[in-house]
Amino acid sequence: MSDSNNVLLCYCSFPNAASAQRLAEALVGESLAACVNRIPGVQSTYRWKGNVTTDTEELLLIKTTTERFEALKERVLALHPYELPELIAVPVERGHTAYLDWVRSAGEE
Repeated sequence: MSDSNNVLLCYCSFPNAASAQRLAEALVGESLAACVNRIPGVQSTYRWKGNVTTDTEELLLIKTTTERFEALKERVLALHPYELPELIAVPVERGHTAYLDWVRSAGEE
């Protein structure tokens, strides 16, 4: 397996369900992600422009590959309502082989 086919789990938070769903549908519809899970009700505490803030957000768990990550990132930046969107990609080291193969093949269907 080449590095370009390694599976990534990406985290991305959103201010509301509508914007999270819009991005999830775009990423899967454009074959940039195999699957996106939405987790509502995440409490985020962060420092922004000198203030400590706590907000309720939706967290997206995005399954993609290293090969598709740059295009996925560009799409997130284009559609995300935040000035500085969270997008963190973590390599998947292990998992159910058949599922990981499915993530890798997304977009070929």
